[in-house]
Amino acid sequence: MPLGVDEEREVRVTAPARLHLGFLDMNGGLGRRFGSLGLTLDGMATTVRVRAADRLHATGPSAERALKAARAVCDRFRWPVRAELTVEEAIPEHVGLGSGTQLGLAVGTALAHLHGRPLTVRRLAAELERGARSGIGIGAFENGGVILDGGRGSGDDPPPIVARLPFPESWRVLLILHRDGQGLHGTAEVQAFKALPPFPAERAGHLCRLMLMAALPALIEGDADRFGQAVGELQRTVGDHFAPVQGGRFTSPAVADALAWLEAEGIPGVGQSSWGPTGFAVVGDARRAEALLAEVRRRWAGSALDFHLHRGRNDGATLESTLDRAALRVS
Repeated sequence: MPLGVDEEREVRVTAPARLHLGFLDMNGGLGRRFGSLGLTLDGMATTVRVRAADRLHATGPSAERALKAARAVCDRFRWPVRAELTVEEAIPEHVGLGSGTQLGLAVGTALAHLHGRPLTVRRLAAELERGARSGIGIGAFENGGVILDGGRGSGDDPPPIVARLPFPESWRVLLILHRDGQGLHGTAEVQAFKALPPFPAERAGHLCRLMLMAALPALIEGDADRFGQAVGELQRTVGDHFAPVQGGRFTSPAVADALAWLEAEGIPGVGQSSWGPTGFAVVGDARRAEALLAEVRRRWAGSALDFHLHRGRNDGATLESTLDRAALRVS
């Protein structure tokens, strides 16, 4: 067994999915680039269980990605590369829900606690090279809620979280999943960013003002329509900028059709998370959200689309340890 590790100890980390609602400043003229708005979802998560073992191995969904993250963490901190990882559930990969960051942080956090070396989430994220453009996944793992990050500066640190607000209890997120669809990732994502045209400074300034003077105040006041209008404008602006490399404002034409129908029904806060193809709609009334869910399932029955309803999650990841005998808040 690895030195310093209790062979009976088992650590379990659950990390929530997130939505990336859009970048604010891809111009970067003030020294920071990107900046993001996002929110944390309840009811969809990655859960990883880790215990000491004679060798490193993993089972469950996304097992290979979990092994890669474990090797990176153990190599960086010179820990024995020996542990048994069980991925009990995993956020779908490459669909815009933050699967890579949440899995990496969950594995890294579990291993750190297994070795008695708790690390901050931001330290782990930096070592795993997460948060290259957005800090939304890191903020979701830390504290949940609705998150605004301040963009990437000239250093290697992940973007700082400049605002974190609770998602109203009465609001719902209608999620649209395109079965077997994937957004850009890996090398294709890097090349896509390189191919994008310059983003005008005036447009970036307007989006930042839109977030500060419209989206966040509306969120605090519980005004779902005004919040949705700001999110919808952000989505249209960013989606049209990315259209040349993702095939349109939204990656999936089928998701785009469902979003257009929801917008026509009076829901302004619709869009695509990250590179998609996952779409979303922010609904300010739980009863109306249930009715919309039933209707979209009827209209798109037999299609490649799946629809789900979620609350926002106002807490971050959780950690359970058999030695601590209680759930611990990840910090």
